Amino acid sequence: MTEPPEFALLRLSDLKAHEEIEEKHLVDLIARLRRTKRITEPIWVARGSFVILNGHHRVEALRRMGAERAPAWVLEYDSELIHLERWQPGPPIAKSEVVQRAMEGRLFPPKTTRHRIELDLPARSTPLSELLPPTDGRRRAHSRASDRS
Repeated sequence: MTEPPEFALLRLSDLKAHEEIEEKHLVDLIARLRRTKRITEPIWVARGSFVILNGHHRVEALRRMGAERAPAWVLEYDSELIHLERWQPGPPIAKSEVVQRAMEGRLFPPKTTRHRIELDLPARSTPLSELLPPTDGRRRAHSRASDRS
């Protein structure tokens, strides 16, 4: 039996990309995040490997903004409820190849993989203030569930 999705604030340093980003999209995203001061949609991360399944641009935007963590749905990647497709025509890609490339740092071009999930994940908006380091030099307290990584 697979574990249900779990929301957590994960350390950016633990996350592993499998896809490159588009700089233009990233610049626009950073501007929007600075304006709204929120991440409105958590990224998706594979449980155990910390491979980013959805949200490469959000992760990089947070890194460039000096954040320490990202809001994430931690998912069982092997679950039949998670589907891997391509954005553009091409040969099928296996989930194992996504994980392997992430571990080796051999990134796919931007928008190669498309992950879909057959679950309704609840809306979960996170203020940037929960992700950035404290401005007064003190460490922010995190609950055990939000400190998973």
